[in-house]
Amino acid sequence: MSQIVQCVPNISEGRNLDTVEKIVDQVRQTAGVHLLDYSSDYDHNRSVITYVGTLGAVQEASFKLTKEAVNLIDMEKHAGAHPRLGAVDVIPFIPIEGVTMQECVRAAEALGERINKELNVPVYLYGEAARLPARRNLSNIRRGQYEGLKEAIKEKDRWPDFGEPKMHKSAGAVVVGARMPLIAFNVNLDTADKKIADAIARAVRESSGGFKHVKGMGVVLEERGQVQVSMNLENYARTPIHRVLETIRREAARYGVAVVGSELIGLVPQKALLAAAAWYLQLEDFADEQVLENRLRAGE
Repeated sequence: MSQIVQCVPNISEGRNLDTVEKIVDQVRQTAGVHLLDYSSDYDHNRSVITYVGTLGAVQEASFKLTKEAVNLIDMEKHAGAHPRLGAVDVIPFIPIEGVTMQECVRAAEALGERINKELNVPVYLYGEAARLPARRNLSNIRRGQYEGLKEAIKEKDRWPDFGEPKMHKSAGAVVVGARMPLIAFNVNLDTADKKIADAIARAVRESSGGFKHVKGMGVVLEERGQVQVSMNLENYARTPIHRVLETIRREAARYGVAVVGSELIGLVPQKALLAAAAWYLQLEDFADEQVLENRLRAGE
């Protein structure tokens, strides 16, 4: 595959797995696209789907996925811990190989226009595709979430990039954009006190004076009786996973709380994990070529 584009839509369904499967099937049935991964979270009531392909094929799979989600997900009945705006919350195009960021931006624009025209869902552009500086940051667009945007969308500075300033009656709105790869990384704590997770999230996220390239929030895991620091690490080379985890561990200790586990949502670059392994093992002069599988692939 000479051109590789990754796409990682987040849909607002993580409990009805039959519905999730029907939506994921739209990706499976699209020629030129390879489904890499999908996972659902009950507490977040959200699923993350990852696939790659040529730019045109990824666009088509993303539209078909959105169409099915709009038909099956009713945001009037949705509740979950994660912020969201619509049945399909966000669709990012991510350049991997043989494609530029600007090409991904144009693809995002074309998809957004098509979603609005054919499905009558208002669309916002974010990240590298943003037309307004404030919309580069996804959290600014999500402000107020689905419920709050019903009225806020009427305000001029909240008008969508495509469509009338009116939410779809059951599917809400969708955000489409282009960005570099990120790591969705969550850390679970042995407490049910969300205030502690919120405080730790403030300590590590960039917007509150924490690490660059980190977004974070506290989330309640009702089924587990725990809370979670849920994060997006937008540049793992500059702010590595282990640095964030160890800071959370130390912040949690201040409250008499321990880290009981962590999770990766979707896929993660190998270099990010190797960097964590090298740090925890205190490896000297470690190189990626020392990994057996890497050396075998290099010899193929």
